[in-house]
Amino acid sequence: MTPPAGDRDPAHTPVRPVRVLLCDDHAVVRAGLLALLSSAHGIEVIGEAGDGEEAVALAAALRPDVVLMDLQLGSGIDGIEATRRIAGLPEREAEGAAGRDDGPDVEREAGRADGRDVERDAAGRGATGRGAAGRGATGRGAPHVLVLTTYDTDADINRAIEAGATGYLLKAERPEELFSAIRAAAAGRSTLSAPVAHRVLAQMRSPRPGLTDRELDILGQLARGLSNREIARALFISEATVKTHLGRIYDKLGVDTRAGAVSVAKEQRLLP
Repeated sequence: MTPPAGDRDPAHTPVRPVRVLLCDDHAVVRAGLLALLSSAHGIEVIGEAGDGEEAVALAAALRPDVVLMDLQLGSGIDGIEATRRIAGLPEREAEGAAGRDDGPDVEREAGRADGRDVERDAAGRGATGRGAAGRGATGRGAPHVLVLTTYDTDADINRAIEAGATGYLLKAERPEELFSAIRAAAAGRSTLSAPVAHRVLAQMRSPRPGLTDRELDILGQLARGLSNREIARALFISEATVKTHLGRIYDKLGVDTRAGAVSVAKEQRLLP
C-alpha cells in the first residue's frame, strides 16, 4: 500500500542522476571516462565533445549539470575559453525546468553521500567550499564546469577559475575523488585537488610582485613576436639581460613559455 504523500520518507525519494557532458580531444580518454563514470551511482554521461566549440554547443543544447572539461583541446578554442562561454550561457526558459522538483534532492544526496569525502581542507585529498554561484542541480542556470586536466601551473589554475570553473581536478586523482567532485560541482560546491589547493593558498599567502617597467617593455616586445636578439637590439640591452628579465617575467606570471607569458599578460591587461 502506498503511504499518503505527507507520510513518505524523503530519504527514499528518487534522485535524478547528475547529468555530465565530457569534453576531451582524445577519444581514448573519453572512452575511459565514459566507462569509469558508468560505474558510478547517480552519475549519467549524456554527451561527449572532442573540442571546445562542440562542448559549448552541446552544453547549450543538452544543459548538463556538470561539464567535465580538459584544458588542452588541440585546434580551436581551448578549455579556458570553452569554460568561459559555458559559464556565460543564459538561463534556460522556465518551462525547461518546470515540473521537476529534483534539484534539492540532488544537492541533499550529494551532501549525504559525499560530504565526508569531499569537504576536507587543503591538507587532505581534496579541498572544497561553497561556490559563489551555487544553484544546486536544478539545471536552470548555466552548467557547472569541472576542469579535469594534467596541468597544474598557477597560470592555468588562475585562468580556469577566472573563466568560471566550479572546480579544478587533476587526472591523477582516484576515481572516488572524481565521483565526489562531480556530485559536489552539481550541487554548486567548489572542489580543488590537493596540489591545486596548495598552490592557490600559496598564491594568497605570498602574492607575486608586479612587473617592473623594464619587464613590461620586454613583454611588449615579446608580444610582437621578437626573438631575444631582436628584443635586445630594440631596447639597447644585452641578450643575457633579456634572458634574465624573461625568467623573472615567467616566475611572476606563473608560466614557463613565451606564448604562456603573452597569453596571461593579455588576460591580465598588462599589454596595451
